[in-house]
Amino acid sequence: MHPRLAVSALSSIRLSLDEDLALWSDLGVGAVGLFLPKLEAVGLADAADRVGRAGLEVSSIACQGFSLDEPDSWAERRAALEPVVDAAAALDASCLFVTAGRPGRLDFDGAVAALGEAVGGIRDRARQLGVALAVEHTNPMRRDVGFIHSLPDMVEVARQLGVGVVVELTNCWCERRIERSLAEGVDTFALVQASDYVVGDLTASERAVPGDGDIPLARLLAAVLDAGYRGYVELEMLGPRIEDEGYRSAIARGIEALEPMLAAAR
Repeated sequence: MHPRLAVSALSSIRLSLDEDLALWSDLGVGAVGLFLPKLEAVGLADAADRVGRAGLEVSSIACQGFSLDEPDSWAERRAALEPVVDAAAALDASCLFVTAGRPGRLDFDGAVAALGEAVGGIRDRARQLGVALAVEHTNPMRRDVGFIHSLPDMVEVARQLGVGVVVELTNCWCERRIERSLAEGVDTFALVQASDYVVGDLTASERAVPGDGDIPLARLLAAVLDAGYRGYVELEMLGPRIEDEGYRSAIARGIEALEPMLAAAR
């Protein structure tokens, strides 16, 4: 498997951590993106030990963000995320990332201010431990988890708040001048995630195996890699197509499709 290709645990979302570990071993996966609820199900310390003993590199730990319209909830969420920062440091994870958070009735600028205040303590703790903290932009249909819906906006907010960017290609592939956005924002990128989308699908989480849909993944990956991105490209798929095909087959085909794209990049 290409050393810069990773597989997200969301690509096998219904499996437990132990089932993921067995599947990754069977497929020869060397780098993985972890999903916080799966780690919490067995306990963070135990989960980190299992991943470490498996000899896996960690491309990311994915976490849900804050309810930005409920400031009274921020302290509790920060307290829950603090040990995750420690686990990310222990695993030498390339990044720990959160969704931008639910805005409620806040306007964009109000939500940015709230995000900066909410995430501040976690950002500072991550810096002290050498962990890259990043934020993921989301599909506009997922206002329940995020309010930043374009890559340029995400890059601007990341620079303002001093965090990194998780580029979810499925959420930005059809934006105007996307290659320019990838080149201009590459210095902020902590992770790039890839899957495919079939035009006509009507839900945000209905993704496809790379090569089965309409996203020009080879072109976009070439653009971001040519711009100087040197981090992981993470396969993150979910939805009915993945469930119907089965995780092992879908992930194996996803790896097979993405590997030559990475190998072809300069």
